[in-house]
Amino acid sequence: QVQLVESGGGLVQAGGSLRLSCTASGRTFRTDAMAWFRQAPGKDREFVGAVSAWTGGIVRYSQAVEGRFTISKDSAKNTIYLQMNELKPEDTGVYYCAGDRVFQPVLRGAPAYWGQGTQVTVSS
Repeated sequence: QVQLVESGGGLVQAGGSLRLSCTASGRTFRTDAMAWFRQAPGKDREFVGAVSAWTGGIVRYSQAVEGRFTISKDSAKNTIYLQMNELKPEDTGVYYCAGDRVFQPVLRGAPAYWGQGTQVTVSS
């Protein structure tokens, strides 16, 4: 049973930064591709970014966050991070960590397991 626990969400002013963390138990990030998704109120969940398994040599971001958000992983801590800079009010939403043994399902928005989410609110 894989469990993902996200943390680091909160309220921040536009232009500010936050770093989200996602720690896993029951699975190692070395073998799985990991991703961040978000869901704004009244909208569908959307892809934010993903990193491939093992050394994480492949990283993908959505156009909406490219250049502002960075995904990194600390395999020793079994934790991935989402560093969010230059935050905008439209970045507001619940942010979810997710993973899969295969990269493609992650990129398609259909990973095998999900965290519970952490709320990010960006005020204007």
